[in-house]
Amino acid sequence: MAALATAALALTAPVGQAASTASSAHGVSVARSCAAPTQKNVMACNALKVTAGTPKSARTESDLTAAAAPAGYGPSSLQAAYNLPSATGGSGQTVAIVDAYDDPNAEADLGVYRSQYGLPACTTANGCFKKVDQNGGTSYPRGDSGWAEEISLDLDMVSAACPNCKILLVEASSPTMTNLGTAVNTAVNQGAKFVSNSYGGGESASDTTYDSAYFNHPGVAITVSSGDGGYGVEYPAASRYVTAVGGTSLTTSGTARGWTDTVWSGAGSGCSAYDAKPTWQTDSGCARRTVADVSAVADPNTGVAVYDSYRSATGWMVFGGTSASAPLIAAVYALAGTPSAGSYPASFPYAHTSALYDVTSGSNGTCSPSYLCTGGAGYDGPSGLGVPNGTAAFTG
Repeated sequence: MAALATAALALTAPVGQAASTASSAHGVSVARSCAAPTQKNVMACNALKVTAGTPKSARTESDLTAAAAPAGYGPSSLQAAYNLPSATGGSGQTVAIVDAYDDPNAEADLGVYRSQYGLPACTTANGCFKKVDQNGGTSYPRGDSGWAEEISLDLDMVSAACPNCKILLVEASSPTMTNLGTAVNTAVNQGAKFVSNSYGGGESASDTTYDSAYFNHPGVAITVSSGDGGYGVEYPAASRYVTAVGGTSLTTSGTARGWTDTVWSGAGSGCSAYDAKPTWQTDSGCARRTVADVSAVADPNTGVAVYDSYRSATGWMVFGGTSASAPLIAAVYALAGTPSAGSYPASFPYAHTSALYDVTSGSNGTCSPSYLCTGGAGYDGPSGLGVPNGTAAFTG
């Protein structure tokens, strides 16, 4: 069944320029870190930086290890919201981050973030952090301040959810799908069982070829952000082999959980035009692949604290976008343990739906059937099956 929709939030800009938008519904002004794609099969990162206004994600004493806390949610808030066993889990696991271009300050900035929140050091010297180019070497690409913000966001979210995980940063030469896909293969070849991808672009007839070349890695959990433009589908989130990660607004509440997730209006969702439906998806509104599978915080107005100092960056900032939720979910997979050989980890949440917090309200547009763009009981497009309640939903 074809789905028709109007997006609730669109970030648009002149070709080659980063987009900026302000919305009273969100309460903050945000800007895209990465320029919008200028041609087919070129990707853009899905990081949104708060540029004005005060996010709802308040400073919390539980996140403090210094006299002043950065704005935005820190590790203890995210661990509490999603019931994560981060103090003990993830030891020995490696989460790979795939992005384009180089962030020369990546390791140093990661050190500032982890020191601020009392997390163990993660450095090249102690074997926790490793950076390689898309071929596994050290011929790093040119630096780019926008993608550097994305890299910092990704590294910080893995650290927040899984402080004991090792981190492998793989930097593609440019944001073409071919180069980014080569970086994904390198991440897997380097031994990572968890690979996060916080980027996307328009679907194309080449996507099924990219699926086979870059994303069909049994036994490896590959997460991809669903997009930040509201209703609509991006690739590689549409790949049948990945876990497509949608976005929510995360706020404290008086519930037993203490937190509430609602659909974020910017989260991508919908029906793929090219990718076949995986066997574990049974919804009837899309003849092909449906996006998303699961979700986590992505609303910049309930955004996360990030430290980045490269070029135009000012240090502590607040970020949102599904670029926040994708690495967080990759880290949750790592907390759950190594996937079994031959398995497709994208299927795991579908076998453990009771181990997720269902997201039952909010929307990212108008569509038919409505579950593709509106939160509701059970599966829906923008939030998938829900958000983590511990790690059980991410085990084989």
